[in-house]
Amino acid sequence: MMQRIISLGFAAGLACALQLLSPVFATANAQAPAPDPGWKHPMTPWGEPDLRGGWPIAHMISTPLERPPEYGTRRFMNEEELARVEASVEARNTRYEEETENNKMGGGHWAEPTEVVGLTSMIVDPPNGRLPEMTETGKAMAAAMGSGWVNTVFDSIDDFDSWDRCITRGLPVSMLPRNYNNGIAIFQSPGWVAITLEMAHETRLIPTDGRAPLDPSIKQWLGESRGRWEGNTLVVETTNFNGGTSLTNPGVPGSPRGPTPSSPNTRLIERFTRLNDDTIDYQFTVEDPLTLTRPYTVNYPWRRDDEYVAYEYACHEGNTAVRNYIETSRAERARQASQ
Repeated sequence: MMQRIISLGFAAGLACALQLLSPVFATANAQAPAPDPGWKHPMTPWGEPDLRGGWPIAHMISTPLERPPEYGTRRFMNEEELARVEASVEARNTRYEEETENNKMGGGHWAEPTEVVGLTSMIVDPPNGRLPEMTETGKAMAAAMGSGWVNTVFDSIDDFDSWDRCITRGLPVSMLPRNYNNGIAIFQSPGWVAITLEMAHETRLIPTDGRAPLDPSIKQWLGESRGRWEGNTLVVETTNFNGGTSLTNPGVPGSPRGPTPSSPNTRLIERFTRLNDDTIDYQFTVEDPLTLTRPYTVNYPWRRDDEYVAYEYACHEGNTAVRNYIETSRAERARQASQ
């Protein structure tokens, strides 16, 4: 992986961090994000709100998806908590920089530089910042899902999830950060918004011209999205999922270890609100009464970086990883049986 962002200058301390985040999150008592006073939202040549640009989310790596219980219902860290997380992030960034300076790529390059934004979690609802309980059906579906993250025996492709197999990460997990490959770019043309994702080399094509959704019988890995403009906010509703992916996975910092199944009933509602030249307030809500006891909402800021370079995402070279897992697992079981 190549270094793609300049990490926050820790020598400047907490005051600098909070200044960089203004007006999105100014203090531990910050209010909901709002556009800069006096800032005029740019428009495309054809008259739609302009969201175009590079919006990588590597700055969110140090913010967990689920809130650690010690924070309770607090959305923002206090100064002592910020300082503790900054120290951890500084050590992480230093490992990355040392490998780059020594022309060496090791474990540090699996953890790209990041920042501290002061949020206790990306989940904002439920108020405790935790994923809601799964239904009994959801728990049964999770127990039946294969995944390289949790399985210890591998005998067929059914023991792997869609990301293990280089098909897709799925939604909404593709819109969440992980340790590397956090590039996101937005492109627009009349009646269309395209969102390109570095991880798993996917592009979401979202019509905004009012067309009807696809027939509900047509199911897709990333579902079928339809967008609309509410003022300057892009609202995207996605349905028609095939139910073959997890809503999140352990690749996202602060995610549960096991699968969190989606279903064909999943409904994803996203809101993209540009606050100034360099910030988008991004929010999504997931509804799935088949697998979840209630909806949940994620909210965090995107930062503009048009200099970010996304390199090829090759997943696993030669598509041999799944075969190697199966062959090794079978060999290990045969060895144990012969003893």
